[in-house]
Amino acid sequence: MSAKLTAATVLDSTKRMPDILDVIAALSSDAIPTPPILARALLDTLPEEVWADPNLKWLDPAAKSGSILREVAIRLMDGLQEWQPNPEKRAQHILGKMLYGCGITQVHGEMTRRSLYVSRDASSSHSVIKFDSPDGNVPFIQTEHDYILNKEGKAIGSCRKCHAPVLLERGNSRENYAYAFIHHTYPTEELKDMKFDVIVGNPPYQTGDGRTSESPIYHFFIERALELQPKYLAMIVPSRWFMGGKGLDEFRIRMIKDRHIRKIVDNPKLFDCFPGVEIKGGVNYFLWDRDFEGDCEFSTRIDGQITSTVTRDLRKGDGVVIRDNNASSIVMKCRPTKEELSLSPLFSSQFPFGQSITTNYKGAEEKPFKDSIPLIFGSHVAYIKKSQIEKNLDWLDKYKVLIPKAGDGHGREISYVLGEPIALAPGSVCTQTYLIAGVWKTKKEAENYANYLTTKFVRFLVLQRKSTQDVRPDRFRFVPLMDMTKRWSDEELYAHFKLTKAEIGYIESAIHKRDLILSLNSPIPESHMPGGVKYRPPGAREETEGSLVDVLEEDYE
Repeated sequence: MSAKLTAATVLDSTKRMPDILDVIAALSSDAIPTPPILARALLDTLPEEVWADPNLKWLDPAAKSGSILREVAIRLMDGLQEWQPNPEKRAQHILGKMLYGCGITQVHGEMTRRSLYVSRDASSSHSVIKFDSPDGNVPFIQTEHDYILNKEGKAIGSCRKCHAPVLLERGNSRENYAYAFIHHTYPTEELKDMKFDVIVGNPPYQTGDGRTSESPIYHFFIERALELQPKYLAMIVPSRWFMGGKGLDEFRIRMIKDRHIRKIVDNPKLFDCFPGVEIKGGVNYFLWDRDFEGDCEFSTRIDGQITSTVTRDLRKGDGVVIRDNNASSIVMKCRPTKEELSLSPLFSSQFPFGQSITTNYKGAEEKPFKDSIPLIFGSHVAYIKKSQIEKNLDWLDKYKVLIPKAGDGHGREISYVLGEPIALAPGSVCTQTYLIAGVWKTKKEAENYANYLTTKFVRFLVLQRKSTQDVRPDRFRFVPLMDMTKRWSDEELYAHFKLTKAEIGYIESAIHKRDLILSLNSPIPESHMPGGVKYRPPGAREETEGSLVDVLEEDYE
């Protein structure tokens, strides 16, 4: 008969045996388990002294597989050896009096207890530490969303605490994704007086019912954790908050201003942290330190290796976090001192000619008719009446430069950043597939401006404010407005802004060459007519640029 497992032997064996947590799959799109290697990287941000302090209380408020808490336990076993030489007593103290968590679902609570205690029932004889409750220190707390009720008492709208749609409330027999930590049902009444010193985790990233665009949720976990006033907070979250994110503007402002953020480690490469899981824009993990105040140590991590580290003031990014350390010095040299001196004010809103003129607009005719106006779609041209144009009617008679609303934004090592600009003669309008990048009185200015948008210089500066495929006016805040009566080349721009040979080389290596479409003698680009490079017959398939997928992407933004 084999000897009974003990807490000490279990924690020790995880250092040597193949780890099932390395290959465990996500149970749902919002519950991506943390690979142990990523959990260890997160914990590396914490100061060494935490591993030698037996009095600290640790909390994972969004436990899934238990990998983070288990890695904490393994490190504490080493760090507390001098404090308690007996390994079994040391393990019992760590598991019983130091580590706490809250499962995001019933199943995830059980998985975490299995990782820590060997048994999902912490009160059973199979558990390496015996608790009075089956939950041990890692319960799942069934929680309800906070919906508005109509006159009939029926829930409507979205949860006032987490913005989850009402369709997620499907009775007691199905998971409703109301997370206890951000709904203030955990810590429980029994733990109300406990002071958590270190809060760590990889919270759910978004919430939704699968029918509408998802809403980010991870920032609620960060804000709730900070309310508990820990000494340290370390979490893994999407990097979208650096530059965008639906409903994240106030959160981003707060984080940028927070001088207690000691470290950020950015992982921009797709699939780098979560193999097989596409998180557009990548992820980062950070350390918030209550007793620290100063500039942030910002690192870039590629393929598991730190490639650069620079300590800098996050507030110098004009409302975004510049995620590329090598780009930071270039931005500082080139960015306009005021927004009105950048390209941002030249750009239209998401619907340049009216909110009804969407990507798949149905109110246009395939063939021209008397006094018709050409309407540029992503893959063809149709025709509308002048009365169908809802706004910016004065742009109709100006030269225009269009740019696809969806560009390259998937964390590639070499990027196009933007789609092909289209310079058009007066007389046409476009659908939501495009933004108007600028309107001009003369053909020469329009042509020079379209060429300017294709330069690697411009697209590199746009990239510093763009983490997804979505293109918006604020992405161009770092791009200076130059004299458009002149044709600018990359070489002339590099010289004008006094970039070093190393800075020039970095831009050249990061950005692909980009072509443009010139149609300055016609309001209809040949590229969108039969035989053109963009042309597809109407209805053949969905637009590739500005499609429904892209609209949802923007909604998340």
